[in-house]
This record gives sequence, structure tokens and C-alpha cells, in this order.
Amino acid sequence: MTDRTREDTTRRLERAMGALGTAAMARMDEQLPWFRALSAEDRSWVGLVAQAGIAAFVEWFQHAGEDRPTPSIEFFGTAPRELKRSISLQQTVDIVRIVVEVVEAQSDELAAPGGEDQLQQAMLRYTRDVAFAAAQVYAREAEARGSWDARLEALIVDALVRGEVDDGLHSWAAALGWTSSPVVVIAGHAPDDDPRAVIDGLREKGRRIGMDLLAGVQADRLIVIVGGAGSVNDAARQVVARFGPGPIVIGPEVPDLHAAARSARAALAGLKASSGWPDAPRPVHADDLLAERALDGDEDAREQLVENVYLPLAGTPLLDTLATYLEQGTSLEATARLLFVHPNTVRYRLRKITELTGYQPTEGRSAFTLQVGLILGRLSESAAMWRALT
Repeated sequence: MTDRTREDTTRRLERAMGALGTAAMARMDEQLPWFRALSAEDRSWVGLVAQAGIAAFVEWFQHAGEDRPTPSIEFFGTAPRELKRSISLQQTVDIVRIVVEVVEAQSDELAAPGGEDQLQQAMLRYTRDVAFAAAQVYAREAEARGSWDARLEALIVDALVRGEVDDGLHSWAAALGWTSSPVVVIAGHAPDDDPRAVIDGLREKGRRIGMDLLAGVQADRLIVIVGGAGSVNDAARQVVARFGPGPIVIGPEVPDLHAAARSARAALAGLKASSGWPDAPRPVHADDLLAERALDGDEDAREQLVENVYLPLAGTPLLDTLATYLEQGTSLEATARLLFVHPNTVRYRLRKITELTGYQPTEGRSAFTLQVGLILGRLSESAAMWRALT
């Protein structure tokens, strides 16, 4: 009797498949805003998926009493790859739920006499197993996608560290959904945690605060690329807690990812030279470590100091005033005596030096940076003269 009832119900389901598919589409259009937002082509594909799902249920129901194995979601193969990428797990569950509701709403008419409970139980098992199968498929794809994203992320960070910036970098970043600017690179020591967990935590942090974050652990260094922050300090504040003990150096802000190699170079050079300033704040800007970086052999820092400190003063009395002031231990009176000028003249010139260079000669750190810049400028002039002679 049960087999005959199942056969009768199966025939009724087969006759009603077209109507059920149409009803499912109408209900999705009514209840699912994301479905209404799809293009006409994608809506059509979703309709084919729903129709295939109904057909798969009917075929499974026909043999459910024969220890039929757990149903799969192979019917989602009806859709093109692009649609499957754009439909989330939650939306997949929505489709299954709508189809179930449509079938349940007509179960009295669809089931053969005496087969109502049999159809209901089959629907419950089928939808439960399909939901679990969908979750497994999405989990596998998410894991595969995560591994691929991790490889791309590592390639981007490595390319920026090496300064190998080309069109491929933007393609990799676009694949990860990177759209933000400006960009800043922050470098410090990696924590003792598993590197993958550190990077995953940073990526999750970026999603929560609405910034793009890319990170890489190289040996004992953690390098974080931040895009879309309101300011350099905002970017640093969001990620400082993720670093291990020791100095953290913030590279200069750059307009986009293509220019981020410059920020990375400065941040890493600052991290390398940071031991020269043990009392540096944490985090510290790479530009605040220009003197240490220059002494450590960083050519970018040397050029920047010559350009920012020496050249604006060259050929003016300000250069001699600065040199004398620093050589006299920042003594205003001694400087005035040696230059045969009034102390107020020295004060005026020191203020002009601050305006032109951004460094204040009367402040300890600034005076040190000015001294290094002054020496580098003299050396560069001397080197230029030797080149001219030879």
C-alpha cells in the first residue's frame, strides 16, 4: 500500500513540477529583496536552479523508500560559475526554503490519499540533508578561496617589500577586492602566535572597521598594509595591538597601492634602524627616524635629509648660523659672538631655519637630525666636486 501511495504521489509531483517552479519564482520575487535586485539573466538562472531542485526532489522521493542515499546539491550545477560565486550560502538556503514552502502549501493536493504524512516527512529529510550538503560545499569552497587569497596576499606583501611593483600587483589586489586609498605600510615584530591566525585576525579587523588590510609575516617581521584610513595615526591605532613586543614603524602615507613600495621601504628601514633610538615612541613614524636611517645606510633617508635640511639653507647665512649654533652646543650667546651678530639675529635665523626645514634647532631630537642633514649635505657637495675633477 505504501509503495502504491508513493507512486501515485510521485506522478502528481511530476505533473505539478512546472507549476511549482512558477510558484517558487513568484514567491522569491515577493519575499527576497536580493532576488529582485538580480539581473533578468541571473533571475532566470535562479529559476532554473529552483526547477532543477524540485525535479531532484521528485526523483529522490520516488526511490526514498529504497534506502536512497543522502541527497546532494548537484542541481546547483545548472547555474553558471559567475552566478554561483555571487549567491551566498544564506541566499542558497533562502531558495531551498522558498521551494519547500511552495511544496508544503500544496501538499494536500500533491500527495495521494493517505500519503500526506509520507510527503511531509520526505520533504523534511530532503531539505535538511540538502541544507547540510550546501553548507559543506560552501565550506570547502571558502577554504579553497581562503588558501588562494592567502597566497595572493603573500605575493602582494612580498612584491611591495622587494619594490617589484607592476600591473600584476593591481590584478592581485583587485582579486582580493582592494579598492582603498590612501595607503600606509606599518612594520614591526611579529607576535609569537601562529602567523596564519595573526593575518586572519588582521583581515577580520579590517572588515569590521571598513578598511582594507593586507598583512604578511616574514621571519620575525609583521608587515601590515592599510588602505582607506582617515589618517596615518588612525591606521596605526587599529593594528598596533596585533604586533609583538618591540618597535613599530609607520611608513609615509602614499596615494595608492602602486606607490606603497615607498612606504614599505621607509617602514622597514625605520624598523632596522630603530635600535638607534631606544626611547622612540611606539609606534613611531619612519620620518622621525631619518637620522638613524641615514646613519644605518638608508639612501632614501640620506637624500631626504639633504633635500629637506641642507639644500634649503645652502648659499644663505642660515647655513653658517646653524652649523655654528650646533658646534657651540646650541649656545645662543656663543653663536652670536662667533658670527659678530646680535643674539636676536641668531634667534630670528633659527626661526627661519625651522620654517624652511620643519626642524627646530633648539629641540634635542631636531638638532640631532639637523646635524646629520648638515653633514650629509657637505659630504654630497664634496662628492660632487670630486666627480667633477675626475
